[in-house]
Amino acid sequence: MAKIKGTVVVDTERCKGCNLCVVACPSKVLTLSKQVNGKGYSYCTMANPDDCVGCASCALVCPDSCLTVYRQKDPSAN
Repeated sequence: MAKIKGTVVVDTERCKGCNLCVVACPSKVLTLSKQVNGKGYSYCTMANPDDCVGCASCALVCPDSCLTVYRQKDPSAN
């Protein structure tokens, strides 16, 4: 079975740093950035991108739909 690699794309200007996605991530991939967006909020970012399995738990709990999750087969997992 091919391993799935995930990527989370964050709309940093819409993110308000509620931290729900960070808590929902079973792989501990996400964290809040030390930087802030134009509205002054710390936004979500991928701290451990290699650990993302593309489960989309983060996107499901995001109240502002700031996250898009992409999944692809990991070519190095053969």
